[in-house]
Amino acid sequence: MTDANTPLPFHVAIIGGGPAGLMAAEVLSQAGVRVDVYDAMPSVGRKFLLAGVGGMNITHSEAWPAFLSRYAERSPQMAPLLQAFDAQALRQWIHDLGIETFVGSSGRVFPTDMKAAPLLRAWLKRLRECGVVIHTRHRWLGWQADGTLRIGSPEGEKQLRPDAVLLALGGGSWARLGSDGAWMPWLAERGVTLAPLQASNCGFDVADWSEVLRSKFAGAPLKNIAIALEHHSPRLGECVITATGIEGSLIYAWSAPIREAINQHGVATLVIDLLPGKPVDKVATALAKPRGSRSMSKHLHSQLGLDGVKAALLRELAPADAFNDPARLAEAIKALALKLVKARPLDEAISSAGGVAFEALDEHLMLKQLPGVFCAGEMLDWEAPTGGYLLTGCFASGRAAGWGVLRWLKVKP
Repeated sequence: MTDANTPLPFHVAIIGGGPAGLMAAEVLSQAGVRVDVYDAMPSVGRKFLLAGVGGMNITHSEAWPAFLSRYAERSPQMAPLLQAFDAQALRQWIHDLGIETFVGSSGRVFPTDMKAAPLLRAWLKRLRECGVVIHTRHRWLGWQADGTLRIGSPEGEKQLRPDAVLLALGGGSWARLGSDGAWMPWLAERGVTLAPLQASNCGFDVADWSEVLRSKFAGAPLKNIAIALEHHSPRLGECVITATGIEGSLIYAWSAPIREAINQHGVATLVIDLLPGKPVDKVATALAKPRGSRSMSKHLHSQLGLDGVKAALLRELAPADAFNDPARLAEAIKALALKLVKARPLDEAISSAGGVAFEALDEHLMLKQLPGVFCAGEMLDWEAPTGGYLLTGCFASGRAAGWGVLRWLKVKP
């Protein structure tokens, strides 16, 4: 029985049951704070689970300077969050849940069984044991004039006045999983500085593919290539031709500068090296060999191993007269220009850029305009490529925001 003189624990409402919100809930509940998590979907962690469908890439093992550089212009703001909960700390946290991890050949870190569901189940079990109460099908509807939270539920609207609020509402991609950006106007009307939501880790459209390329090669992977963008060094990897353009991991890694180039100039030009392992002079020498009665397609295949989607892309983008000049054709193979004109729709993107500007937050992720209201996760204005960086950023920011709430409430962990 609680003594009448014993103060009741502080109450914190967390809006959003993704990795950031659940990590904040863990920090707070372990400090003795009463935590309620509200999520609009029928279950929590839906985007987390979908991200793990192809193999749960939880973080990345690369060295700190390279790791931090993946957060680009927001590296200074993300650095203290990631230093407090880095990739190794995240792996240890997963191990403490009884889930082992391994480092793949690419440096990416995965749970041993490659699945997200067992990790989430173990985590939710621990949260419930800490007293966290999760309310599904409960959607945040903004604030009343006096600052009371409005929560829509199957039983009707509820009003809450917790001691602190932590928003972890996601960005604007994959709206069907709950990240729909509907919160933007509610923060804007209260004076919070926001950056527009834009597609990140997304595919891009070309002006038009030929019917041949679209019908025969949409969905075909471009493997072992290098792509460069103006003012950026080339990167090796692979991507996929789509019916409207191009997508895949190598494109996702370039998505931020591609998007900004399109925003500024209306077009972004990628330079594709179809044979990154061969210098241009050797490519030209191979092409200059007599081909006799063989077709150019067979010549490209026999001399350079260039066929399929690579040969089709060369035909699509290289000047027609370059096929009569081995030196020019070699230059095209090593530097094929592909013009991209538009990002795919935000709802198709893996993640989004934009959201709550770091300038609107204090060092503990509390909104300067709304004392006692904290933000974490993808709703903050940062972005990173796939490869574990997105999830690490969400976990780290959720943890940091949870600690920020404890500091605000003057609760000792």
